[in-house]
Amino acid sequence: MIKAPVIVLKEGTDTSQGIGQLVSNINACTVLVDTVKTTLGPRGMDKLMVTVGRPALITNDGATIMKNLDIVHPAALTLVDIARAQDAEVGDGTTSVVVLAGEILTRVKPLLEDGLAPQVVIRGLRMGMAEAVNVLEKVKVKLDSKDRVWLEKCAGTAMNSKLIHHQRAFFSKLVTDAVLTLDAGDLDTVKMIGMKKIPGGGLEDSELIEGVAFEKTFSYAGFEQQPKSFDNPKIVLLNVELELKAERDNAEVRIDRVSEYQAIVDAEWQILYDKLDAIVKSGAQIVLSRLPIGDVATQYFADRNLFCAGRVPIDDLERVSSAIGAPILSTVHQIDTATGTCGRFEERQIGGKRVNVFTGCPRAKTCTILLRGGSDQFLAEVERSLNDAVLIVKRAILSKDLIAGGGAVEMQVALGVRKAALSTPGTAQVIMCAYGQAFEAIPRQLCENSGLDPTDTLAKLRKAHSDGKKWAGVDCSSAVAGSTVVDMWEAGVWEPAIVKRNMICSATEAAISILSVDLTIRSSPPVDSDNLGKMAKRAGLQ
Repeated sequence: MIKAPVIVLKEGTDTSQGIGQLVSNINACTVLVDTVKTTLGPRGMDKLMVTVGRPALITNDGATIMKNLDIVHPAALTLVDIARAQDAEVGDGTTSVVVLAGEILTRVKPLLEDGLAPQVVIRGLRMGMAEAVNVLEKVKVKLDSKDRVWLEKCAGTAMNSKLIHHQRAFFSKLVTDAVLTLDAGDLDTVKMIGMKKIPGGGLEDSELIEGVAFEKTFSYAGFEQQPKSFDNPKIVLLNVELELKAERDNAEVRIDRVSEYQAIVDAEWQILYDKLDAIVKSGAQIVLSRLPIGDVATQYFADRNLFCAGRVPIDDLERVSSAIGAPILSTVHQIDTATGTCGRFEERQIGGKRVNVFTGCPRAKTCTILLRGGSDQFLAEVERSLNDAVLIVKRAILSKDLIAGGGAVEMQVALGVRKAALSTPGTAQVIMCAYGQAFEAIPRQLCENSGLDPTDTLAKLRKAHSDGKKWAGVDCSSAVAGSTVVDMWEAGVWEPAIVKRNMICSATEAAISILSVDLTIRSSPPVDSDNLGKMAKRAGLQ
């Protein structure tokens, strides 16, 4: 008896499964890795990303590149997620985590094609990950968090591959000073570091202000009559609109006499003046608001020697609130008890812009980095680079564990995993060996991006690590002189150990997630028949 076929999925649904599907997913990830791997290291290349409706973007930051790529393959999106997670967690190593994940998949691909079960491969990868983390824990070095020298080294390493690597000595000190200004121990305090871009000047014209600074906001007539500096002023922060509100488009007011219209107008003015009087009576000398402060209020404050700024960005307003110890008010009632103060306020002219600066803030420690440069695109990349460096320095202070970069720790992990594989029985030995070899992708890519011979350099690195030189790495900076392998610790290429730990775990888990998928189901979105009928009727098809 012939059984009739059972239709479970609707017509048009695409299903792919088996080893062929696994290989297809791995190939998609490999293509994505090829896109970003050339940005790795101090000699890496930048990417020019052009999107319709957006300004052109020049960057070599892995997370930024992955975020701006319009990726549709579901398996490749896993690599995008780990790049974003690496950037959010530790700030650096976004390209490395993608390259490592892609290399792990490439190494196990032949094993899958030879018939090895994905479940066996996954178990072997987990064993390899545990051994890799164990090697990392053995080689890391704990240093004193009070020594700022190694903090500057970590910041400089994070900027080695950025556009500002020639000025990394200057920015390393600036970033370290900025992080040490904050209250140590709380990673969330990094948001208390503001970065403001001011076109013009050179990179080393950038400066650090121990306080809050933001660009002068849009102002109305009467602003120039206001005082531009105060010592120990009383400050009020508002989320209140201080201008006459325009009537709504659909507003309707019915009156019988002209005097009633005048009463409505007078009431509107009186409401505004009541707010202004309450602010002045509080003794405030500086008024900041997230909402507009109109021309009437601006002139009113100028006549009474007050400074005001409306449309202040909410991020800056929150930093001022934390720094001076005053809440952001949504009403002017009981304003007397909700004021704050700072040591000094002044409006400065920096380049072609005017900047409001609050220093000597008593409550919370905060600072602002004023970035100078030639173009907006360049300043945007500088901001991304310094943000990575800030997170790296903060992480270094919290963990106090360091390792050497330049591919040194990857070669040490590869050696440790291969040694552990030799004492592992069964097919897990083959998988762990493949997993260990995957770590050599980082120094190999550094060689390729620096114009070195990968085969010769990797052979030298394996020999050095076998001889016990655990910090031997790729010397990308002096490759012209012929010295391709140097001690990265002596060279000052240092990174927080948590960067590599997070990279190893994220890349391995991403590879395992992709290997766990053996079936992809693609179905078209459901069609709204009622809406389709209405559209056809409007088009005259019915």
